[in-house]
Amino acid sequence: MASEGLKQVLRILTPPPLVVPEDYEGVEFKWKMFVFRPGLFQKEAMFLGAILFYLAWYFIGKSYNISRAHKWFNAHLLLYETQFTKPVQRGGLTRDGATDFYAFSTGRRAITSAHTTISLRPFHDFFQLTYQIVRGIAEVTYRADDEVELEFTFQESPNVPDCVWAIVAKDELKDIKDRRWDLSFARVTENNTLPPSLSVMSEFADITDCLLKQHGPLSLSKVLSDPAVLPYFRSLSLTDQPRTRPEAPLPASARKKRLVLTLRLPPTSDATATLPLVAATFQLADVIAGAGGWGIGKGPGGRSGTGLAPSLRPETRTKLRAARERVEKDIKEEAVREKREEAEAERAAAKKKAEEERLSKLSAAEQRKELEKEKKRLLRKTQGKVAKR
Repeated sequence: MASEGLKQVLRILTPPPLVVPEDYEGVEFKWKMFVFRPGLFQKEAMFLGAILFYLAWYFIGKSYNISRAHKWFNAHLLLYETQFTKPVQRGGLTRDGATDFYAFSTGRRAITSAHTTISLRPFHDFFQLTYQIVRGIAEVTYRADDEVELEFTFQESPNVPDCVWAIVAKDELKDIKDRRWDLSFARVTENNTLPPSLSVMSEFADITDCLLKQHGPLSLSKVLSDPAVLPYFRSLSLTDQPRTRPEAPLPASARKKRLVLTLRLPPTSDATATLPLVAATFQLADVIAGAGGWGIGKGPGGRSGTGLAPSLRPETRTKLRAARERVEKDIKEEAVREKREEAEAERAAAKKKAEEERLSKLSAAEQRKELEKEKKRLLRKTQGKVAKR
């Protein structure tokens, strides 16, 4: 009996015999008792070809992304080495998959650390890349770019104000506030010292006036007006707020003031095009923090390098502080309201569960009576609402 069952299983698992047509006239390879007829394996050949194509695409795309990321970073490495005592972590540029690359730099005045992130399109993934291309054609607002982001975290200093300020390419304005909650603090304005393709996002005008005026050799407006730099610029922001809205007010230890530069990655043939802008961002960090003799205003005894915060009008600093207190109050009230709603939902769920357990212990007749009572109660409640209207 067992042997019959085993034979039946083997019969099911055994593939059907290959049917070789007697009139086969295609290419044929023979070696002793072996015969290979390629014409009988067309589907298998197509399947194998597709796999080889995908593998070749993967490795070529992966190598292409690695080459582009290292080309840009190496073109800026000398600048990093002049700015940081530890310009990059051990092992150099760190790769996470085939699209994301990271560098961590530290050891600089006024700056705790700098994170460099290079995010590339999935050139190694044929299907994902095709999806991005098709979506870009179908949706005018969708754009997938190769991106470089430099995020400088300031050391704790009274010279760096609690404020949100940014210069943003106008084609980024459509959705940047959806991606950056912190920029919702600022209002969009125009500035005649900048190219028409750029807009300013600022909480108050004197922040913009302070940052866009000439500071020694640094002229941010001049750098951004350079036609060699402008195509690769996306945004430059000074912020004391997180990118996403916090669920509860942040403690003072969790609040970091940051200067964030976002760029489109230039082609490898033009990898040095963004060098002037990156260098200007280092200078701007010193201007904001009043470090290394750089500064916006004059300190006691005529010393330069007082930083951005002391250069703002007193009423501006008061309004900035009030705005943050107001937002923290709103976040706290919303957190309390959400906790209250969650507690009410849990009580309602517990009450419903207890009622279901009580009903399950009743007889069928008693359950029908309880259901009838509940229907009548709901009907009276509905009729009462209609009458009030």
